[in-house]
Amino acid sequence: MGKQTQNSPQTARLVTKTPPPISCLPPAAISRSSSTSVTSESTGYSYSVDKAVTQDIIDKYDAFILDQFGVLHNGATAIEGAIELVDHLAKKENKKLIVLSNTSAPAHKAKNKLPKLGFDPNDFCGIVTSGEEAAHYIRETYNGKKALVFSWDTSIPNSPRTATPQAFLEYCDNLQAAESVEEADFLLLQGSEAWYRGENKDQVLLDNFVNDGNTDGVIKSVLEECLKRGLPCVSANPDVIVQNKDGSLGYMPGKIGLLYKEMGGDVRVFGKPEKEHFLACLRTLGLPADRVCHVGDSLHHDILGANSASVANIFVTSGIHRNDLKTEFGVLPPKEDLDDLVEKEGIVPTHVVSAFRL
Repeated sequence: MGKQTQNSPQTARLVTKTPPPISCLPPAAISRSSSTSVTSESTGYSYSVDKAVTQDIIDKYDAFILDQFGVLHNGATAIEGAIELVDHLAKKENKKLIVLSNTSAPAHKAKNKLPKLGFDPNDFCGIVTSGEEAAHYIRETYNGKKALVFSWDTSIPNSPRTATPQAFLEYCDNLQAAESVEEADFLLLQGSEAWYRGENKDQVLLDNFVNDGNTDGVIKSVLEECLKRGLPCVSANPDVIVQNKDGSLGYMPGKIGLLYKEMGGDVRVFGKPEKEHFLACLRTLGLPADRVCHVGDSLHHDILGANSASVANIFVTSGIHRNDLKTEFGVLPPKEDLDDLVEKEGIVPTHVVSAFRL
């Protein structure tokens, strides 16, 4: 881990001729203040910048909506400091906590994984997942139908994947997996490693897409056939990329969904940044948006979605954007790189921290 060298407040250089659309801006962006507030000279938009989650931030809100990957854990182990901060917020600060995740796993499956990672499930008042919302839609829309299922590799022993294709299909009222494009009623993007064709049927690997993001080959060929038949698509995980435990990138179902949409396909997406998923969290929390803060590591999914729901947010820089920001865990990125990323994407957070920890 590199030595932290940024101890002084930073000044953002968000220079843009056209201000970002209102959904890209944090609620009350100008009125919120902090001792480490960063203000753009050209627009007046501000966001606080701290190495970790401060007491000042904690005191502003009654509840926190927490992303999983990049904030709480990396899919295999808890991220340093996250367990302690969750415990502190729930037990000592009496804050309500809810998980909002772009995982194709149903909520109960995601909750069952938390103790294995070291978290106390009693610290959370609920979990909202893209898979839960997608399954509900599938049960209502495709009951008795068959899906062409892109999922996870079922041949990997002790796979860390929370949502196996068998479990997900069972949760969708025993939805049947299609063995061919011809017998499918719709395309289901639940994973990005293999075409699951049913129990005791040979799966078809999606080449090495999950590691290299290359859609040429099996994926492109199958999508072309699906498009010819006019098959609609349901994306149960809108993530495009995730950061693996070793720092490498993994390519997710969301990237396949984007390709199918670009090809002209009809794609129904569930999960962040859709506003409805943040509103579902607010309903569970029983709190108005201005008393809640979302924590996430993706500008495009977490921060954009929270802003669209008028929910304040904390952007964690050591997650999916760590390479863009030329930083490492626990170290704030160079001022100019943070400024440039915010300017480039036009998505403004309320707060910025290097990691979700005290």
